[in-house]
Amino acid sequence: MSEPFQFHCIEALILDIDGTLLRGETPLPGFHTLFAFLRAGRIPFVVASNNTTKSPRDYQHKLAALGAEVELPSILTAAVATVDYLRRTLPDNASLYVIGEASLRGALQAAGFRLRPDARQPVAAVVVGGDSTLTYDKLKDAALLLQGGAPLVGTNPDLLCPAEEGLVPEAGTTLAALQAATGAVPTIIGKPQRHLFDLAVERLDRPPERTAVVGDRLETDILGGQQAGLRTILTTTGVDNEATVREKGIYPDRVVAGLEALVEIWQQETKEGADEYA
Repeated sequence: MSEPFQFHCIEALILDIDGTLLRGETPLPGFHTLFAFLRAGRIPFVVASNNTTKSPRDYQHKLAALGAEVELPSILTAAVATVDYLRRTLPDNASLYVIGEASLRGALQAAGFRLRPDARQPVAAVVVGGDSTLTYDKLKDAALLLQGGAPLVGTNPDLLCPAEEGLVPEAGTTLAALQAATGAVPTIIGKPQRHLFDLAVERLDRPPERTAVVGDRLETDILGGQQAGLRTILTTTGVDNEATVREKGIYPDRVVAGLEALVEIWQQETKEGADEYA
């Protein structure tokens, strides 16, 4: 992208959740200001998360309880993107073996896929998401199916995710174990890969170069947005900040101190842009 970043040229947003909108169950400062600004400006947005343990409706209820009304099609999870990918690449009613929580399994079943309980029958793919009830038998059945030639699909590559007790294993940990056991290389759907971002842009119906990703993680939100041809805004309320930008060598278009600063800068630059052309 050769043109400099200008807020007044942004027509849509893709918003990360954890570390960007929320910290745990608590809205980050500027949460309500941002959603009021988006509503007032009629700026379309998609809320996007790599988390597959919550459904879009779970997130809708959670955000509503915190004061942000978000329509269901405006909430994307890695599970939704995985269903979309599988529907595009596999036959209708294909059989799958799934390691994951009820939200992922329910989304796949609702899309018409048949979920096999074990490795006794072949499947079109092994699908792996975060699973707090992971067992040896689940790993064994997945490994046997992968050894039989089934492709491996991962909802997201995150090794760890934040929980009340600290950082706990996520889908990436299970994928690493299966890859070590079988040599199978997973197709990753969630951030930083393009599929979730491309699906968000499709729903927003705006040009990628006029769509910005707002997130707190350089390796997922920012790098993924760049790979999808989007503008990128790092908010320093979560994992990364100006120091880690230099350390990791991943440079967003803009860095802001939080949601309040994002809205303030956007409003100021939009006013300056309007004054320039007045």
